[in-house]
Amino acid sequence: MSDGTKIEWSDATWNPITGCSVVSAGCKNCYAMKLAGTRLQHHSSRAGLTIDTSNGPVWNGQVRFNEQWLNQPLEWKRPRRIFVCAHGDLFHESVPNEWIDKVFAVMALAPWHTFQVLTKRPERMKAYLQPGRAHPVGLEALAITFEHHSKHANSEIGKGCKLTGNIAHLQVWPLPNVWIGVSVEHQEAADERIPLLLETPAAIRWISAEPLLGPVSFRWAAWHDYNKPVHNHLDGMKGIDWVVAGGESGANARPMHPDWVRNIRDQCNESGVAFLFKQHGEWLATDFCSDEMASIPSRRTVYVRHDGRFHDGSGGVDFFGGEEETAWVGKKAAGRILDGRTWDEYPEARS
Repeated sequence: MSDGTKIEWSDATWNPITGCSVVSAGCKNCYAMKLAGTRLQHHSSRAGLTIDTSNGPVWNGQVRFNEQWLNQPLEWKRPRRIFVCAHGDLFHESVPNEWIDKVFAVMALAPWHTFQVLTKRPERMKAYLQPGRAHPVGLEALAITFEHHSKHANSEIGKGCKLTGNIAHLQVWPLPNVWIGVSVEHQEAADERIPLLLETPAAIRWISAEPLLGPVSFRWAAWHDYNKPVHNHLDGMKGIDWVVAGGESGANARPMHPDWVRNIRDQCNESGVAFLFKQHGEWLATDFCSDEMASIPSRRTVYVRHDGRFHDGSGGVDFFGGEEETAWVGKKAAGRILDGRTWDEYPEARS
């Protein structure tokens, strides 16, 4: 939980719920999971949420409600883009609806902020956000408002707080200041999660393709299924407002083929969808490396195939098949430049 973050697409993180479980390949090197089992293992918000394995700490499926942080966005007067549950999943199967209600109540009470929600559990998200469901957000918001004013009634925060007794804006659903998104790391995850996202009511729908572990086509006739025709239109981008893409970082990061992110960028550009390239990760295609980096004799290199597999080149390299040489240069050196520029586009609210 932090007012301020190094995440390129957000201004702050907010962790009213922590804890999770591994559901797909993108979870393997989760930074939040590693932190919860190492540096933060004795912190009250993380203690007991991981188990030790030969591959390091792994989420054990337990979740925790950090009520002491629930009201934090209400204290921040300057508008921010806030990443919700950066160290967990708001729609995890172990999170009761009552906790989700409280989180949505705070988001409803802070319309000056933009809240960025991301999940790998779109089934639960879709069910929760359906307009036919009886949302207790209004009552929860009143309770949170009362608690907030009671706590800060005589402070500068209380005097300057934007909260009022008028909750008419809470009846707007979906909340206009909440962006709803899913994480996808490869085509299989995209095919599973994006259709459910498109069926979910949201003011802004977005996709985080990070860590990008394989190619992703937003055409519903996926490129790898030769039994289906490949359409030349981007049906899968209809209803999507924003895509963030990036390679993996951390000690055990897997390399990213540059064509994967180029393809996503091109699909976004063709469809008029905002695109943000977050990072190359720890590995960088040697074509992108500077002369100084390329001359390091001890650098680690691997060759990445279009299908996501990679190898050390000892068995030969198929450059004509699209294999790309990548070098471990570190996240900072790899940077965010893609084809000569940074990509920092953000979505605009639908009219």
